[in-house]
Amino acid sequence: MDPSAHIKTIAQKLQLHDWQVENTIRLLDDGATIPFISRYRKEVTGSLNEVQIAEIRDEYERLKELEKRREAIIKSIEEQEKMTPELLAKINAALTMSQLEDLYLPFRPKRKTRASVAREKGLEPLAIWLLAQKPGDPSAEAEKYLGDAVEDTDAALAGARDIIAEIVSENEQVRGSLRRLYERDAVITSKVVKGKEQEGIKFSDYFDWSEPLRRCPSHRLLAMRRGEEEGFLRLTIMPSEEEALSLAEKQFLKANNDAARQVKEAVSDSWSRLLAPSMETEFRKTSKEKADEEAIRVFAENLRQLLLAAPLGEKSVLGIDPGQRTGCKIVCLDRQGALLHHDVIYPHPPQNETARSVSKILSLIDKFSIEAVAIGNGTASRETEQFVRSYLPSDSGIKVYVVSEAGASVYSASKTARDEFPNHDVTVRGAVSIGRRLMDPLAELVKIDPKSIGVGQYQHDVDQTRLQASLDEVVMSCVNAVGVEVNTASPHLLTYVSGIGPKMAQNIVDYRTENGPFRSRAEILKVKRMGEKAFEQAAGFLRIRGAANPLDSSAVHPESYHIVERMARDAGCNVTDLIKDENKRKAITIEKYVTPEAGLPTLKDIMQELARPGRDPRQAIQEFSFADIHSIDDVKEGMVVPGIVTNITKFGAFVDIGVKQDGLVHVSQMADRYVDDPAKVVKLHQHVTVRVLSVDRTRNRIQLSMRGVGSQQPAVGSNRSGNQK
Repeated sequence: MDPSAHIKTIAQKLQLHDWQVENTIRLLDDGATIPFISRYRKEVTGSLNEVQIAEIRDEYERLKELEKRREAIIKSIEEQEKMTPELLAKINAALTMSQLEDLYLPFRPKRKTRASVAREKGLEPLAIWLLAQKPGDPSAEAEKYLGDAVEDTDAALAGARDIIAEIVSENEQVRGSLRRLYERDAVITSKVVKGKEQEGIKFSDYFDWSEPLRRCPSHRLLAMRRGEEEGFLRLTIMPSEEEALSLAEKQFLKANNDAARQVKEAVSDSWSRLLAPSMETEFRKTSKEKADEEAIRVFAENLRQLLLAAPLGEKSVLGIDPGQRTGCKIVCLDRQGALLHHDVIYPHPPQNETARSVSKILSLIDKFSIEAVAIGNGTASRETEQFVRSYLPSDSGIKVYVVSEAGASVYSASKTARDEFPNHDVTVRGAVSIGRRLMDPLAELVKIDPKSIGVGQYQHDVDQTRLQASLDEVVMSCVNAVGVEVNTASPHLLTYVSGIGPKMAQNIVDYRTENGPFRSRAEILKVKRMGEKAFEQAAGFLRIRGAANPLDSSAVHPESYHIVERMARDAGCNVTDLIKDENKRKAITIEKYVTPEAGLPTLKDIMQELARPGRDPRQAIQEFSFADIHSIDDVKEGMVVPGIVTNITKFGAFVDIGVKQDGLVHVSQMADRYVDDPAKVVKLHQHVTVRVLSVDRTRNRIQLSMRGVGSQQPAVGSNRSGNQK
C-alpha cells in the first residue's frame, strides 16, 4: 500500500491535516523524540501536543503491522494458488486485523478437524449439494458416498454437516455480523465456582453478576478476570443465542426442504461448537485490551501528577524514616540533597527516650541549619509528626511535611542506591530518599520502577510490556517538561532527557566528574559520543545554572539563540538586560523575527521563556494538617475531616485522613452532581474535605463522601502523597 494512504487514513481518524501527519511521521522516523517535536517543532506539526504526536506514532505503527500481515496473507494464498481478483480486492480494502484474519480463515493451514476428516472421506460434494438446498432426498443423495470409510447414510450426512459447519464458521459475512452483534449486545456473566464461596469471599460482589460487556468498566472486568484466574469465578461472554443463530441462518438458509433442514442443523452446530467459542475468545481478548488501555491510562495520569508534585526546592532538610521498636532513622541533607549526617532516635515505646530524642533533633537543626523536616508516612508516622511539631521552637520557621514512602524500600535495596551510598545500609538510604522526595519528587522518583510507587489499579493484571512503555513515556514527558540541571542531575534523571539514554547519561556524569561542572551548553558537545543529533534533541531540556550565557539556564533552544541576540541588539542592550527589563521585551514586535524555521509559535515560547527563564511548571508546595485522629478506632461515622487524595481509579479516589488505612470516596460520592470520571473532580495530592460514611473495622475499610461538605481546596503539591494501602 502507498505510504501516502497511511497518512490520509491517520489524518481522517485523528481529524488532522495530511501535512501535520506526514511531517510528524518524518520527524519520528528521523529519530526525534515526542517531547522535542512538541516543544521545538511547532511550525512543522502545526503545534501538535505530545498526546497527538503519540497517537500519530501509535496509529502509524498499527498500520505498518497491518500492512505486514496483509502481505503475508497474500503470499500464503498465492502459494496455495487460490487467489482471485475479488479476494485480492477485499484483502487490500481491509482496514482492521480482524477483517484480514476473517478473509484468511478459509485458507489458513489447519490441524486435523472433523471437517477435514469428512473431506478425506470424499464427502465435500455432498456438503455442496446440501448447501444448494435443491429439492431431493438427502438420504438418497448420501447413499452415493457409502463405502469403506462411510458405513451408512447417517454417517455421510453427519460428515457433510461437519464440512458445512466449518464453512459457516469461516464465512466472512457471518463473522462480521456476529462481531457487530457482540459489540452491541454481548453480556459478560460471572458465577462463583461451586464450593469456592468461602475461599473466594473477596470476589463475592461477582458471585452472580452480569452486565453488557460494552458498559463493563475497566476495573470491574479486570477484577472478574483476576477472580477467574485464581479459580473462584467462571466468566462467559455471550449475546442472545437466538439472535446469533438467526444471523448465521440468514446467510445460509435459502429454502424450506429436507436439505435446508440439514443445513440448519449444521449452522446450529457451527454456532455452538465453532463460532461461539471463537467469538468469545476474540472478545475476551479485545475487552481485556480495552480494560488494559483504560487502566494504563489511569496509572499513567496518576504517575504524571505524582512526578509533577510540588517540590520544596533547595532547602536543607531533616529526613525521618519513622519507626517504633527499631527507632526513627534521621538524616541531614544539604540544599543539593547531599547526605551530611545520619543517626537514630527512639522517641516512641518501648524505649520512650523523649528528652534524648528532642535534644538530638534540636542539635542537628542548629548544626546543619535545617529549614524543613520530611517524615515518611509509614509506621509511627503520625506519632513522629506530632512529636516533632510539639518540640520545634515556635519561632523556628521550620515547616514539617509528611511524604510518601511508596517504593522507598525498593530504592533502598537497589543497585542505584548502593552506587549512591555504598557505605550506608538500607535504613539510611530510605531516610535520604524521603528527604529528597520533599525537595524534588521528580528527581528522586525517577530512580524507582513506577510500578513500585503504587498509584495504579490492577497494575499487575494488565499487559506489562504496554504498561512499562506507557509509564516510561510519562516519566520522559515529565522530566523534559520540568528540565534538568545538568551539573547536579543523577544518571537516572539524565537518562530520561530527550535524546540521551542510559549510556550517554553516564558519559555526562563521567565528564563532569573528570572536568568539573559544565560552564555552557556548548561544552556538552565535548561529552563522549555526544553527536550533533543527540545534542539537538537534548540541549533545550538541559539547564546550566549560573552560565555566562543566561539562555543556557532557560528552555530557549541553542538553535534559537541568534533570534534572541538579534532582539537584544535591536533593543540596544545585551541578552541579560533583555531578560531583566520587561519594558524592553514589551517593545519587541515578534512578527519582525519570523523566519521559515521559527514562526510565531516558537517566538511566543521564546518571549514567555525570557519573562521567566528556566521556570518550573510545578506548583508551590503547601502545608497540611490532619484532624486529631490517629487510628481507624478514632474514626466515627459523620465526622467531617481534611484529607489528601493518594490514588485515583475509575471507581473513585482514595483519601488519606491521617490513619493507617486510606478511605475510599466512591465515584457516586465525589460531587453533588453526576460524575463519570473521578479524575475530572480531583487530582493526586489535592487537599479535600470529606465526611465519613461508614467504618468497617473488620475489613479495615473506610467509606467517605465529598458531597455536601463545602468547597475543596485546589490541587496542589502536597506534603503527603501516599498510596492505596
